[in-house]
Amino acid sequence: MTFTRQRVSIQRVSPEVAAGRYPARAVAGRPVEVAADIVCDSHDVMAAVLRWRPVDDKRWREAPMAHDVNDRWIASFVPPEPGRYRYTVHGWVDHVATWRRDLAKRAAADSVESIDLETGAHLLLTLAERCRGAVRRRLEEYATALKDAELPLATRIDAGLSEELADLAREADPRQHRVAYLRTLELRVDRERAATSAWYELFPRSTASEPGRHGTLRDVISRLEHVQAMGFDVLYLPPIHPIGVSHRKGRNNATDAEPGDPGSPWAIGSPEGGHKSIHPELGTMRDFRALLAACADHGLELAMDIAFQCSPDHPYVTEHPEWFKRRPDGSIQYAENPPKKYQDIYPFDFETSDPEGLWTELKSIFEFWIDEGVRIFRVDNPHTKAYPFWEWCIDELTAEHPDLIFLAEAFTRPKVMQELAMRGFNQSYTYFTWRRHKWEIEEYYTELFQTPVIEYLRPNSWPNTPDILTDQLQHGGRPMYVQRLVLAATLTANYGMYGPAFELMWSQARPGAEEYLDNEKYEIKTWDVDQSHSLREVIALINRIRRGHPALQQDATLRFHAIDNDQLLVYSKRHGDDVIMVAINLDPNWTQSGFTWLDLEELGVPEGTEFQVRDLFGGGTFLWNSRRNYVEIDPHITPAHIFQVLPRHRTEHDFDAYR
Repeated sequence: MTFTRQRVSIQRVSPEVAAGRYPARAVAGRPVEVAADIVCDSHDVMAAVLRWRPVDDKRWREAPMAHDVNDRWIASFVPPEPGRYRYTVHGWVDHVATWRRDLAKRAAADSVESIDLETGAHLLLTLAERCRGAVRRRLEEYATALKDAELPLATRIDAGLSEELADLAREADPRQHRVAYLRTLELRVDRERAATSAWYELFPRSTASEPGRHGTLRDVISRLEHVQAMGFDVLYLPPIHPIGVSHRKGRNNATDAEPGDPGSPWAIGSPEGGHKSIHPELGTMRDFRALLAACADHGLELAMDIAFQCSPDHPYVTEHPEWFKRRPDGSIQYAENPPKKYQDIYPFDFETSDPEGLWTELKSIFEFWIDEGVRIFRVDNPHTKAYPFWEWCIDELTAEHPDLIFLAEAFTRPKVMQELAMRGFNQSYTYFTWRRHKWEIEEYYTELFQTPVIEYLRPNSWPNTPDILTDQLQHGGRPMYVQRLVLAATLTANYGMYGPAFELMWSQARPGAEEYLDNEKYEIKTWDVDQSHSLREVIALINRIRRGHPALQQDATLRFHAIDNDQLLVYSKRHGDDVIMVAINLDPNWTQSGFTWLDLEELGVPEGTEFQVRDLFGGGTFLWNSRRNYVEIDPHITPAHIFQVLPRHRTEHDFDAYR
C-alpha cells in the first residue's frame, strides 16, 4: 500500500477507446469534448483541467473542466491541424475555492467570524510565497485586507468574494496532491474531408464516348464536369492496374473468358506490371497526373482502390512465391468465399515466412501513389488481411502524411468493422445497404452514433456498389432510388454511390442474386448519362443541401423522433442554430401519413412556441407549434421532406437558394 495525501479520483474518461489501447477520432478545427467522472471525499471544492498537446510537442496546453451533472466534468479543445495528439485529465482539491464557497454561505447566513477571514488570509499568504511580481503583491494585499480588523466586516467579506481574487488564486494554485488520470490517451485528428464527403464511383474503362472503345484516364477527365455538377467531392476509381489473363473471368462472372473480355480490375497484375503500374489501355503515368490535376481544378479529390491480391500473372507470384499459400499439390491457393470461387486472384498469406518483406512491399504500394499526389484510398476487403499490418502500415503512413484518408470496404461482422476502425481506418462502409425497415434503421444508427462506437468509427453509407444491387433497388423504381439517396446522404455525413448505375437507376439483376446483370466488373459499358430519366438533378439538389448545412456535415447529433406510422421515419441533426429534420416515406408504392411526437429540445425549439419548417427538398414552408404534427408523403411526388427548422421570425435561407 502506498501512503498518499491524494483525495481525488478520476474515472471513465471519454473519449477512450479500448482502455486507451487505440486512439479516438477527431477532426481538425472541430471541438473535441472530453469528459470524466471526478469525485473527492468530503465536501471540498475540486478543480480539474484537460491537458492536451500534439505528440511531437512537449508543451501541454490546458482547458479548465466544468462540473456538469452527477459528478461528470467536461472540457473541450480544438486541434488546429491533422495529426496525432495526446490528452489526459488532472484533478485536485481547490482549498481557496472551498474557503470562498463557505464564506459565501456564512455571509448569506450572517454568521461570518473574524477567524473565518483569517483562515482565508493564511491560505492566500501560503499561495503568495510561491509567486512573484504583481500576483504576489495582489495576494498579499487581499490577505492584509482580510486580516484588517479596522475595516468593516462587509468590506473584508467583499474582498474575500472578489472575482479578481478567484482569478489570482486559480493562477497561483500549486495543485497540491493533484491526481492524474491513470492513462495518457491518444487522439487521431483527421482533415475535414474524412468527416464529411460525397463519393462517386466510376470505371475508367467505361468512360469512352463511343461504344466499343476501351475508355482511358483522359476520357475520365471529360466526365469530371458532370461529377462536379452533381456536387460530389471524391471521385473513386476501381483498380487501374494491368489485369491478369490466367483464369480471367468472363461476362457475368463466367469461369471462362471469351476473346475480348477485359476481365475484372481486381485481378491485378500481368507481365505489364502490378500494383505500381497502370493498365496500358487506360494510359500512362503522365495521363494519371493530368487526371489528378484536372480533379483539383474541378474541386474533386481522386480516391484510388487498393486491393492487396494478385492475379496468377502478377510479378509478385514468381518473384516472391513465399508470400502465397500453397496447397498440398503445390499449386497456389486462390481466393474463396465458399461457395464462391475467385480463381483469377491469389490472396497474400499473412502467415508467410517473410512477414517483414511482405509488409514493407505492401506499404510501398501506398507510398508510390502518395508520392504521385493521391491522398484518399478505398481499401478492398481489409478484413481479410492481418489487423497488426493495418495498424503498423497506417501509423507509418500517417505519421508522415497526416492528411491521408482510408475507407475500409469491409462488409463484415460489426466487431470486425470496429476493429479495423480502431486500427486506423478513417471511414467504413456500413450495413446501410440492407437496412430498410424503420426499426432496424433506428436501431443501427443509434448504435453508431449514441454509443462509444462514435469515438472511433465513421460510417460511409452507400445505397449501391458494383457488388450490391438489393432487391429494393431492383423493384422499387424511382421512389425507392430517391428514398435511398436521401437516407444515405442525410443519415451520415459521409456517403457514396456507384455512380452511373445509380443516377440512371440501372436495376437489372442476375436472377436470384443481388448483383447487376451484365456487371461492369467483367465488361466494358457505355453510359449515356444525359438520359432524361436520370437522377442527376435530384442528386445535385441533395448535395447542395448537404453543403449548405453544417448540421448534415457531422453525425454526433443524429436523433430519431416518434411518428405513429411504421412506414414513416423522422430524424434530425443539429449544429448550433442550424437544424435539419428529415421525414421520409419508406414505402415506395403508397402514400403514408401520421402524427409526429417531436423532441423539441433536440430541435432547439422551446415548448409552446411556434416554429417554421421549410422543405429544402420538395418546397413549401409550414408553421408548427407543438410536438404533434401531421405528415403525409406521396412517394410518387417526393418520398421525403428535408426540413430546415427555423424560429417563427426567421426568413433567411430561402428555398430558392437550393434550386
